[in-house]
Amino acid sequence: MKIALIQINPVIGDFAANCGKIVSSVDRAYAAGCGLAILPELVVSGYPPLDLLERRSFLQDHDGALAKLLEELPPIPVMFGAIERRNEKPGKPLYNSVLVASGSKIVHRTRKQMLPAYDVFDENRYFEPGAPGELFQMEGLTCALTVCEDIWNYAIGDYRTEPLAALFAKAAAQNRHIDVIINVSASPFQRGKRWVRADIFRALVSQYRTPFIYVNQVGGQDSLLFDGGSLAYNGKGEITAQALCFEEDMVFLDSDSWKGDMRPNEPAGEVVSVHDALVMGVRDYVRKSGFKKVVLGLSGGIDSALTAVLAVRALGAQNVLGVALPSPYSSADSLEDARDLAGRCGCRFEVLPISALFESYRSSLSDLFAGMAEDVTEQNIQARIRGNLLMALSNKLGHLLLTTGNKSEMAVGYCTLYGDMSGGLAVISDVPKQLVYELARYINRDEEIIPHRILVKPPTAELRPDQRDQDDLPPYELLDEILELYLEQGVGKDEIISRGFDNAIVEDIIRRIRINEYKRKQAPMGLKVTSKAFGFGRRLPNVQNYRG
Repeated sequence: MKIALIQINPVIGDFAANCGKIVSSVDRAYAAGCGLAILPELVVSGYPPLDLLERRSFLQDHDGALAKLLEELPPIPVMFGAIERRNEKPGKPLYNSVLVASGSKIVHRTRKQMLPAYDVFDENRYFEPGAPGELFQMEGLTCALTVCEDIWNYAIGDYRTEPLAALFAKAAAQNRHIDVIINVSASPFQRGKRWVRADIFRALVSQYRTPFIYVNQVGGQDSLLFDGGSLAYNGKGEITAQALCFEEDMVFLDSDSWKGDMRPNEPAGEVVSVHDALVMGVRDYVRKSGFKKVVLGLSGGIDSALTAVLAVRALGAQNVLGVALPSPYSSADSLEDARDLAGRCGCRFEVLPISALFESYRSSLSDLFAGMAEDVTEQNIQARIRGNLLMALSNKLGHLLLTTGNKSEMAVGYCTLYGDMSGGLAVISDVPKQLVYELARYINRDEEIIPHRILVKPPTAELRPDQRDQDDLPPYELLDEILELYLEQGVGKDEIISRGFDNAIVEDIIRRIRINEYKRKQAPMGLKVTSKAFGFGRRLPNVQNYRG
């Protein structure tokens, strides 16, 4: 039998568009001679729908779309994720299900048992765990059907049940042989996750000596980036079919040989994957939010340069406006570098000097500030002038404003509320500073797109004479290493210090992280590429005094 692995990019709540994609893709699979089509988790609604699941109208519209979808699908079995109602009490009112439709009817259902409630996941807020699944028989194949997290016991050791093991035990009790394991997923991307997934997939294939199919959602959804990468293994643990990453795709697989289409899908490293994820994330967030164009400040520094290149690659140069906003402390080099970058990218470039506005602010405040030395207040005024001008352009022109701060700065509060934090999408807010440079070097691998001087100049906000980031922060190499331990690995202060880091530096970094939580709560949404991003996957109180 020929099987289609179909990864599509849904929009949450756009039932007509999502179902239209499902039908058109399954039509193509049917025309290609497929006897089975498999699509991702919750593909009818898009994943994750979050508190839309608490709206009766959303559920009613989902049910109506599902009924219409069943009538429009071609006459082959189709596996796809959908919401199911649950009327029993007690418990949650919904199931996260994978349905098998054939002949306008649902002929099999599997309900997700492992409902993740860590990091960005909160599925047990809405869904009830499903009962142990049943084997599905189709065209001579016995299938063990699972939903995303139901196979993650190989990576997460605190689950009490193993849905896949239960299915194999059931098969043994019935004297049946399972021919294929199928996992229908909406598994978000993060740096290094493909290796974790590969370990899980190899472990389950090795344990059960059974072919395995994985079909994943693709596309950006708010801060989450879904990488697709749907694939199949044969019973020997060899990858025999593979779809593209970060793009909609369909690949075919033959169940007689368990061989299929192999896309060129092995990135040259983590940096390539992060680059592709960010480009996809910008494109999807801007377009799914109803915008066509973006605006951003171009300082002549590395962060705004990287953000501009990503935006141009996501949206096209004609849809990106870069604006330089030089202050009295901006160097001529910075303006030249910003102009050079825009020229190399091909995007529109404008200059809005802020010196006169800055002087007006200082004049207005001079009586109240009399006798006080200039300090960070005046630096923040400049950042807020820039933020106001960029927001004015965003409002008047209908462009989405992109912010350009990186994760290292966000972590320690090296950013200004209502200034450089103003905007609608924080493109690189989950990208540590060292990774910013790695991405820039990757972009320049074949030609110099980001000017060389931007790559080698010392980072500076240019908000006071001769300012350098390293006047206020530890070297970024050191800062990023400590942030990785503290934020992503959850290592405490004392253990970090015991690893040889300077006590005063560690104390200061952790203090800055703690006291700047309020800023991050007011920051624009960012695109998640690490294991622990700022945003709804990291839930800490603003007011707390734990220093460990």
